[in-house]
Amino acid sequence: MNETTIIVSKNKINKQMENKTERIYVGSGVEKFDGDQVVCSLCLTEIPKEHVFEYDGKKYIKLKVVKKREEDQYGKTHYIEVDTWKPEAKKVVSKQDDDLPF
Repeated sequence: MNETTIIVSKNKINKQMENKTERIYVGSGVEKFDGDQVVCSLCLTEIPKEHVFEYDGKKYIKLKVVKKREEDQYGKTHYIEVDTWKPEAKKVVSKQDDDLPF
């Protein structure tokens, strides 16, 4: 690997890290009944208010239940994190009413 390749690789990694947001862990769970269920405990006080949204008069939060790579010391097989993904703002392209030359 030459010096140019290393610089390009570092820049690519830095861009990937910029796009990732910090994970907000709010609970954990245990797999039961041969994986048919995941029983979870969720800490409501740790849910940031900026991730709670309202729809049709009800409050919601998007969560991810993710399987851990290995069972932890307490037997937990899953963790719960707040889904912090937000769509990028779309650029509004205005069409100009140009006079056509014909």
